[in-house]
Amino acid sequence: MGKRSRQRQKNQTAGRDSRDNAGWGAGYADIVKENKLFEHYYKEQGLVPEGEFEQFMEAMREPLPATIRITGYKSHAKEILHCLKEKYFKDIQELEIDGQKIEAPQALSWYPDDQAWHTNMSRKIIRKSPLLEKFHQFLVSETESGNISRQEAVSMIPPLLLKIEPHHKILDMCAAPGSKTAQLIEMLHADMDVPFPEGFVIANDVDNKRCYLLVHQAKRLNSPCIMVVNHDASCIPTLHINSDGKKDVLFYDRILCDVPCSGDGTMRKNIDVWKKWTTSNSLHLHGLQLRIAVRGVEQLAVGGRMVYSTCSLNPIEDEAVIAALLEKSEGALELADSSADLPGLKWMPGVTSWKLMTKDGQWFSDWSEVPSSRHTQIRPTMFPPKEPEKLANMHLERCMRILPHHQNTGGFFVAVLVKKAPMPWNKRYPKVLPHKQILNGSPGASTPADTPHLPESVEGGGPGGKVSGEAEEEAPKGASLAQEATPKQDGVCGPPPLKKMKLFGYKEDPFVFLTEDDPVFTTIQSFYDLSRDFPKLNVLTRTHEGKKRHLYMVSKELRNVLLNNSERMKVINTGVKVWSRNSDGEEFGCAFRLAQEGIYTLQPYIRSRIIRVSVEDIKVLLTQENPFLSKLEEDAHAQAKKLGMGSIVLKYIPNPNNSAEPQCPIQLCGWRGKTSIRAFVPRNERFHYLRMLGVEVFRDKQGQGQKRRDGEKEGKEEVEDEDEVEKVAEEEGAAENDRELDLENGNENGSSEPKADSVNQGTSS
Repeated sequence: MGKRSRQRQKNQTAGRDSRDNAGWGAGYADIVKENKLFEHYYKEQGLVPEGEFEQFMEAMREPLPATIRITGYKSHAKEILHCLKEKYFKDIQELEIDGQKIEAPQALSWYPDDQAWHTNMSRKIIRKSPLLEKFHQFLVSETESGNISRQEAVSMIPPLLLKIEPHHKILDMCAAPGSKTAQLIEMLHADMDVPFPEGFVIANDVDNKRCYLLVHQAKRLNSPCIMVVNHDASCIPTLHINSDGKKDVLFYDRILCDVPCSGDGTMRKNIDVWKKWTTSNSLHLHGLQLRIAVRGVEQLAVGGRMVYSTCSLNPIEDEAVIAALLEKSEGALELADSSADLPGLKWMPGVTSWKLMTKDGQWFSDWSEVPSSRHTQIRPTMFPPKEPEKLANMHLERCMRILPHHQNTGGFFVAVLVKKAPMPWNKRYPKVLPHKQILNGSPGASTPADTPHLPESVEGGGPGGKVSGEAEEEAPKGASLAQEATPKQDGVCGPPPLKKMKLFGYKEDPFVFLTEDDPVFTTIQSFYDLSRDFPKLNVLTRTHEGKKRHLYMVSKELRNVLLNNSERMKVINTGVKVWSRNSDGEEFGCAFRLAQEGIYTLQPYIRSRIIRVSVEDIKVLLTQENPFLSKLEEDAHAQAKKLGMGSIVLKYIPNPNNSAEPQCPIQLCGWRGKTSIRAFVPRNERFHYLRMLGVEVFRDKQGQGQKRRDGEKEGKEEVEDEDEVEKVAEEEGAAENDRELDLENGNENGSSEPKADSVNQGTSS
């Protein structure tokens, strides 16, 4: 057992009581929220407006409000919002506990369409009232279903400033734990009628365990357009794609560069930062932050946008990195003016002057003042540019710093960069090396080191020369990975070759794309009557040999990326599951049943095995174990009788003339048995659909019993906050990747007609 696991077990009981006395995500009540060095440093920097410093410090000591975000791309988002407003928020407004009126949740004024809310209610208060307990269980259940994300307010800002369109190719460089990544995926799927947007998200993190946490977050959104990879962001490899039979470099339209930072803007929830904060934290991180940002703009397409963000207020990690990046770019980058992009958000403009302080309290305002003995810790890029004209042309005032006391949030920094021309050092490199094979053949072993890092001529060419050299030195690490590549099979994206990566992380199964004439499709095609435009080439499995247990789908663009870069990148996960093997299914005509995760992706191509159901039918299917066919209403019953046994789609189409019913389409996987029928839906999704239909899910003792089962490990129930979720990263680990339900027939016992778990029992399906 690791050190963190032992410590977590040791503090599990003690820590819970202290967390109850604070807001969601708060804790460590025994830590004194004082740090004289912190106060002295920020007073001297002058980042807080005059006369507001005491308010600033008071806000930093207060617990952070809980915030929730309704996932915008889901067609059910409006229904969730309606349910929250009409059911839970109204009850809370009129509620008093111990004579104290509960403050109702408020919408974040700057987040579009009332899709984000915050509240000051603590966990202790939530558990004192049955109504609030139901609200809390609602949050936990909907979060697990991917319909709500518990995410810090300021963390929602960077994806909004990227201005995502469905056709954009997006890179999230430091993505774990994944709340911002989820936002990016939602924006890609703004139009739910398009199952495969042209764009995609590649989410990267350097920490292998946190990558699985990222997979957990992304999987809840069931998108075929997300790929999770595991690389050092400062030397993330350049990827290739096949374009009209020729090899081309992949440049991203949008890049999110949310770099590792000292985190002093998170003191309201990460209380231990109070005692750990020193000025040396930012000095140690500045070089890494700049290298990651440089690598990001190298891979950005001309005309694209990159958002650089930190949860630190320190100019050394913020404006200093942006200024160094702008200076290196020689006019290829410019700061975008985002002042009008989020009306209602209060922020302070970036500063143009700042000082640097060492751990022992010594101040420096210019590189010339730094003694040579400190040149290894302090770099020229940490200081503001000297020339007034150059400084003015950078428009550092366009950076945005969010202070906690202005809108009761955490502290945050964000800057939007637009690429106007190729980076000066990239011009010296050929666009792409020749490649003999094309996408539809064997991709072959990719060319080695082609990552366009800074050339030697740039090193020492300016105040940031040392950092440029560091960026270049990183190149061989990423490049050498391809040199040991072994030949691969046709249409197969295997794991990276055996190399140093074997020393950490888990060995991933290969990604094997099926061919159009694969025998698997013979029965699937006829059983589900797939339309002719069904993209068979986008279907993949995770095994070379033996029976295929699960089939996944990715978008055409991600398939292109996978087939052309398998030796360059370590892929942790991609695709959405659309079919699972049913060992007895062959006697019904098809060995593969539909998977609920991929039903919205797959259903547009299915032309048979569909039963149109009513609201009452759905209620029956989601609340009863294997109801008889006769329990369905007449129309659905007649449709079901015409179908043979096997996997089915249960489809609800809204009636615009009946506003009392849900106004969004609902599609469920089901199973037509000999005399009965069942919905093949995970528990939390059952609860989600039932709430939309107006069915009370959590009732008195039943709800409490369910909560006990859900919360046997209380930490697990409450880990969906962006940062709290990291506490179980080790426990998730490889288990998340292996958590694919080995439901040969939909449950553990392998029966051809698996039993449904009734909602009344509150158990997992």
